[in-house]
Amino acid sequence: MRPRLWLLLAAQLAVLHGSSVLQQTPAYIKVQTNKMVMLSCEAKISLSNMRIYWLRQRQAPSSDSHHEFLALWDSAKGTIHSEEVEQEKVAVFRDASRFILNLTSVKPEDSGIYFCMIVGSPELTFGKGTQLSVVDFLPTTAQPTKKSTPKRRVCRLPRPETQKGPLCSPITLGLLVAGVLVLLVSLGVAIHLCCRRRRARLRFMKQLRLHPLEKCSRY
Repeated sequence: MRPRLWLLLAAQLAVLHGSSVLQQTPAYIKVQTNKMVMLSCEAKISLSNMRIYWLRQRQAPSSDSHHEFLALWDSAKGTIHSEEVEQEKVAVFRDASRFILNLTSVKPEDSGIYFCMIVGSPELTFGKGTQLSVVDFLPTTAQPTKKSTPKRRVCRLPRPETQKGPLCSPITLGLLVAGVLVLLVSLGVAIHLCCRRRRARLRFMKQLRLHPLEKCSRY
């Protein structure tokens, strides 16, 4: 089997299953053009005399997928670059059990799935891969908050409640009747007194008229 075909099949299996030996983080990352990206590959086994390879796949795994070798980390020589990559853009360094791929000034054409890999005898061990997406503009995640205008409180007068049931109690009705009777009695007394005064006045006037006539007849 050709080495390239074996590498392709191993990469496809890595996408489907991955390996617990090599853990890559993050699984997905989106960055803006000309920014720096750091991809991590943590080894769960001792790698004192092993090499960590970094590969890039520009499209989803298929029969015509192409894997590019970018760089590797060697315990004795450090970073070893591929002849097809720009050395000032790609670097690999070790931090304890983590192997970091550092990409600077990324472009949209750098988008793809990045795999770390170790070469055994005879198997190849891949990480699950990190998908990198390079865009010119990042979508805005936070929108400006709108200030909510406080609602004006409208004071409303309470509506008069309609009274149900009898309008007046028996006591109130009795008091009203008694008051009416008192008014009628008072009015009758006032009329009677007024009539008596009028009669007395008429009598007095008659007496005044009769007395002068009697005096004249005497003389």
